[in-house]
Amino acid sequence: MDTGGTNEQVAIEVKGIKKNYGHLQALRGVDLKVYKGEILALIGDNGAGKSTLAKIICGAIQKTEGDLFFWGQKTEVQSINHAHKIGVFTVYQDLSLAPDLPVSDNLFLGREIMRTGILGRMGVLDRKAMRAESKKALASLGIGLKSISVDTRALSGGERQALAVAKAVTWANTALIMDEPTAALGARQSSIVYDTIRAASARGLAVLVISHDIPKMVSFADRIVVLRHGQIVASLEAKKTTLQEVLNYMLGGKGESKNE
Repeated sequence: MDTGGTNEQVAIEVKGIKKNYGHLQALRGVDLKVYKGEILALIGDNGAGKSTLAKIICGAIQKTEGDLFFWGQKTEVQSINHAHKIGVFTVYQDLSLAPDLPVSDNLFLGREIMRTGILGRMGVLDRKAMRAESKKALASLGIGLKSISVDTRALSGGERQALAVAKAVTWANTALIMDEPTAALGARQSSIVYDTIRAASARGLAVLVISHDIPKMVSFADRIVVLRHGQIVASLEAKKTTLQEVLNYMLGGKGESKNE
């Protein structure tokens, strides 16, 4: 079941994905396409298989059966680092930021810019260049921070989450996976994060969002995919569906059948 357009570029495709934990079937033959520039919301009750599917795509765990394709190329994603090489980055609830480092250092963590010449060979960072590139990266996503030189712990929750998204977007060229991106954030902070996600989509990244905030996903995402007991039970164009229809599918009903 897939309501994505036929002419768009498919950034990610999963075919017949299964994941077993002993006798437990977490995923039961999932087929899904995520398109370039699309924001796809993956929803379902706890245990439906949302996080399991996302972790398979980003290389955190291995599938039991099935195939993964990125830009049409069949790929065995061996690890998170391998996914990064493919251009797939994930932002988790714990953010993976170093609170005692400045904003610019966090943005380039693991990809630091070194000084030229002998200083670079000695491991001296080019912080001026990192600050300049950080300003450009944040500005391109519409993220306005008072300073990129302050320690990350000084930022608000929404600013930290936006920074985590920006860090992923800076290096991703295929997809961005978000796991509960606004959990524990207030309305204003959540707005900052959603604006950043929208900017990532506008860059052409396929965005996969796992969220329990179903009303927001209906109004924010391009498409809603509902998982139940490890299977996709609905793929709905967000602007043509309703909150009630999505809930009906989650609870085992048939919905209003608008997008089947």
